[in-house]
Amino acid sequence: MTQTSPVALVTGGSRGLGRATVEALARRGVSVILTYQGNRRAAEAVRDAAARSGVNAAALQLDVAQAGSFPEFVGRVREVLGSWGDSRLDYLVNNAGSAHNGSLADTTEEAFDRMYREHLKGPFFLTQSLLPLLRDGGRIVNVSSGLTRFSFPGRIVYASMKGAVETMTRYMAKELGSRGIAVNVVAPGAIQTDFSGGLVRDDPGINRQIAQNTALGRVGIPDDIGPMIASLLSEDNRWINAQRIEVSGGQSL
Repeated sequence: MTQTSPVALVTGGSRGLGRATVEALARRGVSVILTYQGNRRAAEAVRDAAARSGVNAAALQLDVAQAGSFPEFVGRVREVLGSWGDSRLDYLVNNAGSAHNGSLADTTEEAFDRMYREHLKGPFFLTQSLLPLLRDGGRIVNVSSGLTRFSFPGRIVYASMKGAVETMTRYMAKELGSRGIAVNVVAPGAIQTDFSGGLVRDDPGINRQIAQNTALGRVGIPDDIGPMIASLLSEDNRWINAQRIEVSGGQSL
């Protein structure tokens, strides 16, 4: 297929919020390169579903915690774009990452460093590596968490890294403004996915507690987030820049 549509790169696109984002972008006519860490079969299923929307789609393996692999990864992205008759990305969604449950007292240095590499160092240096491929006038969305505004026990490290991502987003917007690149951060509330071992999805008590503490009366689902990110990347929202946008249904107001 000859490339005529915008192109997005979505990290962690094989599951959860990343998958919902890939599918929403494809429905809007955006071609997508999605990354996955280990589940190739799931990534290929998402890729194929996106392609059925009539856009180009590719799945590439990437561990965002391994910044040393980024130059080789960028080379593979160039190859994919070339095969589509293009050389630039229009959108970047830094979504990939895992959860961590541990208190200040019991978190290990190894776990802390892993969260840092996944959620802060990874998006920073991946974005840096992809800047030569990102089209002037493009857009970046970094994914944070509602946990930077409200607090739950055991989320200190994860939430701290996401707080840093929110600060990083504002600086990215300032530095990339001269190229017309808008950078925003989306902060989902509690969502029913397999994230954190499926805690919100599979524990009825926690699900009920969060729903009761959310203005709209339920826990979120991936399709509450993916289409919102796709919309934020569109021309309809071209003047939104350097903003933290919480998508939580009014959780913990």
